[in-house]
Amino acid sequence: MTIENKDLKIPSQLKENKLEKKKSKYIPGLAAFYFRPTHPWTKEQAENKYSEILSEDYNIIFYEDCIEGMKKLPSKSIDLVIADPPFGLDFTGKESIYNRDKDLVLEDYHEIEKNEYYEFSKAWISQLPRLMKKTSSAAIISGWTNLTDVLLAIKETDLEIINHNIWFYQFGVFTRNKFVTSHYHILWVVKDPNNYFFNKIEHYPLDVWKIKRKYKRGEKKNGTKLPVKLVSRCIHFLSKPGDLILDPFMGNGTTAVCAKGNYRHFIGFEINKKMEPIINHGLSKIELGGLFTPYSEIDPDIEKLKKKYPRAYKVYLRRKG
Repeated sequence: MTIENKDLKIPSQLKENKLEKKKSKYIPGLAAFYFRPTHPWTKEQAENKYSEILSEDYNIIFYEDCIEGMKKLPSKSIDLVIADPPFGLDFTGKESIYNRDKDLVLEDYHEIEKNEYYEFSKAWISQLPRLMKKTSSAAIISGWTNLTDVLLAIKETDLEIINHNIWFYQFGVFTRNKFVTSHYHILWVVKDPNNYFFNKIEHYPLDVWKIKRKYKRGEKKNGTKLPVKLVSRCIHFLSKPGDLILDPFMGNGTTAVCAKGNYRHFIGFEINKKMEPIINHGLSKIELGGLFTPYSEIDPDIEKLKKKYPRAYKVYLRRKG
């Protein structure tokens, strides 16, 4: 016996399930309209957290070798490490291919020999596990030429890599017989892969960061200088206001400036004593919290999302009423 479709009766429960399924259908980009940072600190909250933890041992730069210096620091005292070690290249920053005014690049940039780079990396990276708290992170910046040595040095410790990020910048040194290098590696490592701090301040944070390298005319510097935006990005995602940030290779003092500007404390080492007046000048120009953007105010860019996800935007408007 054949039963025609018009004779079939769909139970009300099945109808409800079908409607519910239709409502919850995945819509690309919709979640981005509702995203908010994990920890939405206001400027006042950030300043209070900074003031809660004050010490005469904080916000200091020691002009000495970092490996010996780190041995003197107390265990489990560091919340975040940001490290941009020497390149391990025949580099002074004054080479003609870099198109710089040699008089603005200070002397005594300390380089590491290529054949010594693994031992050097192992020596300083091995200090980190003792200094880091259980929930701490480290952002280690490296070029590709010595990346293997850095990775092997990390493997020799108890630290684990969470992300291998790429910093892509807008230009590199011109080459004739190979591709132009225009990126660095940022290795995000933690002490405990099951218990580390991460403030997700973006809905879809990619592991490729497009950040321009900026140069100011007439500015004195060490061999290289990291962008404030790059260092601040590490700080925003991997630390809390009031945290203590260690930079073993302070260089031009960018980490110290970014820490102060984002309500974090800092401690660091720099082997080139001639950098002291440059670092002090940079710190004097930045106000406490001067770089801080309240996380509570990081709302989605609706107009930008509207163009990227027009369908999701319609659903967002309908739900918002």
